[in-house]
Amino acid sequence: MVEIYDAHEQGEIVKKWLQQNGSAIVMGLVLAFGGLFGFKQWQIWQDTKGQKSFAEFEVMNARLSDGQLDSAMDNFQVLKQDYAKTPYASLAALQMARARIESKQPELAITQYRFVMENGRPAGLKVVARERLARLLLDQGLAEEALTTINGESTLTGYEARYAETRGDILYALGRKDEAIAAYQSALDSLEEGLGDRAMLVLKLESLGVVEDAEAAAS
Repeated sequence: MVEIYDAHEQGEIVKKWLQQNGSAIVMGLVLAFGGLFGFKQWQIWQDTKGQKSFAEFEVMNARLSDGQLDSAMDNFQVLKQDYAKTPYASLAALQMARARIESKQPELAITQYRFVMENGRPAGLKVVARERLARLLLDQGLAEEALTTINGESTLTGYEARYAETRGDILYALGRKDEAIAAYQSALDSLEEGLGDRAMLVLKLESLGVVEDAEAAAS
């Protein structure tokens, strides 16, 4: 089944990205808009835009929590059309993808993951969306497409283990045992202490006959 990043994980990604890039983004926008509106007017515009996109996101989430998927789509469409380059649009797309999966509409979830891959803010959410899409494609029996998808990302800082495990699952489904073993071993080697499901990786390796290496990795 497709694993979903929860709101806390998504929020941490946004927070980290803003800490790293916030000042540069602000300065760039000030320079871009300063000549047209002046700094004061730009501040008002930016505050209003942030408030509106956040409001749409909050209402959408509330409606999803109440099971009002069709109604929530109205807010999501506003976010996609008017605030596509904001973090709230990306987070909303991930939430909507989860709702579509839960509603047995995987083809619509694929659309949302692709939206984040193209428009994700912060950039880390693009990486999250690509891995989620690869898993969903695998679940749908589209292993070759899933492999192409997971191999399409080169910037994986912090996501190496997750990507390697997903790649291993795909390769296993394709009957490429040796490559799957290498991917699972790479996932174990990349896994930070206390993060991820190390026991599950060991179990996958053991199921492929790599008992000695798997036991050593678990110790």
